[in-house]
Amino acid sequence: MRALAWFAAIAFAIVSSHAFAADEDAPNRKPVKAIGDARLAVGGRGMLPLYLSRDWSMPLPVISRAIILLHGRLRNADEYYISANNAQAAAGDDGKSALMIVPQFLTEIDIEAHKLPEDMLRWSLEGWEGGDAALAPTPVSSFEALDAILAKLSDRRLFPNLKQVVVAGHSGGGQVVQRYAIAGKGEAKLSRQHIDIRYVVANSSSYAYFGTDRPAPAIAASCPGYNNWKYGMGDRPPYLADATPAALEQRYVEREVIYLLGTLDTNPKHAELDKSCMAQAQGPTRYVRGHAYTDAMAKRGHGTPNHRVWDVAGVGHDGDKMLTSKCGLAALFDIPGCGAER
Repeated sequence: MRALAWFAAIAFAIVSSHAFAADEDAPNRKPVKAIGDARLAVGGRGMLPLYLSRDWSMPLPVISRAIILLHGRLRNADEYYISANNAQAAAGDDGKSALMIVPQFLTEIDIEAHKLPEDMLRWSLEGWEGGDAALAPTPVSSFEALDAILAKLSDRRLFPNLKQVVVAGHSGGGQVVQRYAIAGKGEAKLSRQHIDIRYVVANSSSYAYFGTDRPAPAIAASCPGYNNWKYGMGDRPPYLADATPAALEQRYVEREVIYLLGTLDTNPKHAELDKSCMAQAQGPTRYVRGHAYTDAMAKRGHGTPNHRVWDVAGVGHDGDKMLTSKCGLAALFDIPGCGAER
């Protein structure tokens, strides 16, 4: 069955010649409906909006876990904050000692629509997903914004009892998490304070490969940029330029990563699916791409002993259902009951 699915997948990708045209009317080109009400200074002159479940300007000794949840391509942090609260409520007592954090990566259209101050950070429509520099007011990477959040959490004056940080994302947010798990430098400050970190990648539209092979080699062969960042190791942005691909891979393999894949996230025409040839070289759907990537990583070098792949049965491209599923709660709060590891 899986082999037949693969042949169908590759056939679809080859005949799909209007991938980029579909993106012209993509919903991420519309301004967001709401802006996070908290602020965090990043890079000296830029401000990042975010939602917080507690005021972190004062000591929070009750907090033992912090969960950073990254929104998807639509930048709808308000909806992801609702999902974060839903997951926390579903976790019961296990969620009471958690701080929920939902940062928001805005674009110029959001700034204009909401008449936001000039110091508000803004990125290109998709650039924030791969760690690109902000367009204004200062060219900080979206990964530097995550570094700043982790630096805040490493402050023992504010979080004296913090034991674990979970960086999670769904869809476009899953793309950010997967790349940040490769590139992120903020973990070092947490490690010095003996705070563990986990990365949760849910229903990502694409992945950063370390090798040049792809599940659909015919598509890759006709796609000049298939191995450039954020799909591969070529032409990496400045944030990653000081590390070799081998060093980045070693860092990634050492980190704890959980992939959550909805078994019904199988629509090759989904409005928010990356339909570029770079992504289609990885497979036709998010579910196929996720398994193809994790299978490829498991076969490289010494494998991926710190990575886990969990199917979320009966769920499609739905961030709320993914995060509040048994596997979602296991990934975020260590609540037993997932039973989906492959």
